[in-house]
Amino acid sequence: MAGQVQRQTGVALWRQIADRIRQAISAGAYDETGMVPPETVLAAQFGVNRHTVRSAIAALAQEGIVRAVQGRGTLIERKERLNFPISKRTRFTSGIGEQAREMRGLLLTHAEERADEEVARWLKLAPGTAVIRMETVRKADNRPVSSASTWFPAARFAGMPDAYEKTESITRAFAALGLPDYVRATTEISATHADAADLAALELTPGAIVLVTKAMNTDLEGVPVQYAVTRFAADRVQFTIEN
Repeated sequence: MAGQVQRQTGVALWRQIADRIRQAISAGAYDETGMVPPETVLAAQFGVNRHTVRSAIAALAQEGIVRAVQGRGTLIERKERLNFPISKRTRFTSGIGEQAREMRGLLLTHAEERADEEVARWLKLAPGTAVIRMETVRKADNRPVSSASTWFPAARFAGMPDAYEKTESITRAFAALGLPDYVRATTEISATHADAADLAALELTPGAIVLVTKAMNTDLEGVPVQYAVTRFAADRVQFTIEN
């Protein structure tokens, strides 16, 4: 785990420390004891006061990653990343399943716009065709896991923003709009450093890595119904590709 945190980055010190501790837990840095180091040790390591460390630990406890045990210290409850399967029927809620106690899907913004060349190519539409774009964030146990830009053919799914806001689920929103089932046709995966939008949406610190998927879903007749560019916090999610 790296040393002192970066000040004047626009990211709260306690959040930077929480991210560093989370990464260290995931990497197995504390496996020998199963405990996070004492507050005094962490405060000296990061060059902050104990109150700031305590705020970071409290945030990790809220995520279910650690738990304070009286007389012992801070016990590691969960070190593994969430496992997200990519398969013929990729679904966020069922994919995460019992790995999280609570899952939320938040609609940030939406608009009807004209498909540019990339969106038109993925959705097999003529450039300039009307599409619905949604910007969303998915959370697991109040921890941002992914942010997505998603496009749908407007002629077929004009009501998608309202349906998603009510259901917090693409699958349930599709069902409400008359599409009971759909399949994953294509997924492309890459990795990059988080940009400013990622840092804000996923509550990351500068230098964090995000996994990026470009995915297209179709109805059962092979007609594209959704194109999504989704950015996952790499220290919180791992992918499993299922045949």
